[in-house]
Amino acid sequence: MVYNIKWVIPKLRNPSRLWNIASSLTFAAVGIFSRIIMEWLNKTTVYNKDIIVRALDFRPKNVPLITVSNHHSCFDDPGIWATLDFRHGMNRHKTRWSLAAHDICFTNVWHSYFFMLGKCIPVVRGAGVYQEAMDFCIERLARGEWVHVFPEGKVNMLKENIRLKWGVGRLILESPVTPIVIPICHLGMDEVLPNEPPYIFRTGKRVTMNYGDPIDFSGLLADLRASKASEMEARKAITDRIQEELIRLKAATEKLHTRL
Repeated sequence: MVYNIKWVIPKLRNPSRLWNIASSLTFAAVGIFSRIIMEWLNKTTVYNKDIIVRALDFRPKNVPLITVSNHHSCFDDPGIWATLDFRHGMNRHKTRWSLAAHDICFTNVWHSYFFMLGKCIPVVRGAGVYQEAMDFCIERLARGEWVHVFPEGKVNMLKENIRLKWGVGRLILESPVTPIVIPICHLGMDEVLPNEPPYIFRTGKRVTMNYGDPIDFSGLLADLRASKASEMEARKAITDRIQEELIRLKAATEKLHTRL
């Protein structure tokens, strides 16, 4: 039996003051735990962190941020954000919204509340780009907020260059203001929390994180609109561009990871 999640997004749209306090406490607790795992019990090296810091601190209030990354472990989020400064990683007002699989993270009321407090949005895999989770993300982007996407759409345990899902293309295409889009590649996260049982955190592992330069979509979007490309063609072109950048960033990150 599939758990009913129809109430989740409406509740996320209308949080109470008490909810915001609980959310802040959740971010603090998860942030501290993740930092212990990533920086105390394992060795994490971060490259080009200034790219995300500039986007978080200095982008205009109306300009949204989208980050995209590979997906190698169930600990990717929050593990990735454990390397941010405290003012970013534990500040619920500045931190990301994240799409999360409804059949993994939202399987009962307790899981649902936990992930909701962590600003996770239930996405239904296979339901296409026009589902409520994507609509909600576009609403957040319209407010200049930050949305993180794992465009592979699943934990890529074989680490293949699989075709990215077009949902991220829709987010960029329909955002009222062209977002800053930052690619991220990380390696070693599946060593910290393996994808096979027993699902136990490991210690003494090496993780490499690499932020890529922001992808400028202004030219591509202008060309797509000038050519009157269909929505499907536009989403594909945007997603293909992200895939190219992630493949390029992956190659660079693999070199950094193996030389440590």
